[in-house]
Parts: sequence; C-alpha cells; structure tokens
Amino acid sequence: VNGLMTLGFAGARQQTELCNESLMLEKLPACGKSFEEMMKRVDSEKWCNLTEFIMYYDNFTQCTEREANNASCFWPNPLAEGFITGIHKQFFSNCTSEKVHWEDPPDEILITLILIPVMLTCAMITLVVWCSKRSDIL
Repeated sequence: VNGLMTLGFAGARQQTELCNESLMLEKLPACGKSFEEMMKRVDSEKWCNLTEFIMYYDNFTQCTEREANNASCFWPNPLAEGFITGIHKQFFSNCTSEKVHWEDPPDEILITLILIPVMLTCAMITLVVWCSKRSDIL
C-alpha cells in the first residue's frame, strides 16, 4: 500500500524547472522600455503622483511577473527586484515623502490635557473611599 501511495504522489507532483535567470534578465528590459515609453506620456512633474500613471505601473509589474514566470522563476525574486529598483531610481528618485514636523500643543491645551485625567482619578478615588466608609447606609 505504501508503495502505491508513494507512486501516486510522485506522479501527481509537478516537475519544477530551474529558474533561467539569464533568460529573465534578457527579457526584463523590454518591460522597462515599455514602461519608459508609457511614462513619456506623463508630464515629468507628475511622476510622483501615482494616480497619473497607476495603469502604466500595473502593466509594468505584470510584465515583470510574466517574464519571470516564463523563465520558470518565482516573482518577485532578488534579480527582478533589483531591476524594478533600478526603474524606481530612474523615474521616482525625486519623489520624497514630506516628513511631518511634530510640535507640542500650546501650554494651555497641554495643561488641560494633563489635568483632566488627574482630576478624574482623584475624584474616583475620593468617591470610592467615601462609599466604603458609608457601607452601612448603602
């Protein structure tokens, strides 16, 4: 029985091919070239606005995934990620996120925000103590 089960599982298992990295690296630049052609339609000042080119970027990622799969490679993989990072550097290197500068609130608001919980805590402690002393009436 074990032999038959092993034979059945072996037949059901797919033969996996090795990743042909050189084929993948040969095909990925076509995806980059296509993306570059599409990005020429977008004003370079709008390259940091994803809504302006989301469809082009989607086509680009689908292309890189398809080419990786055609070369029997997983996607993403380190080589494809390196290629995609290169495209990002080419088109989006000037897109920096604006860092929020945090500031303390004005003193009046800060004091109020600190005193309210302190006063509520003191009031609750006073209420608990007062109720515990008056347990004979309650």
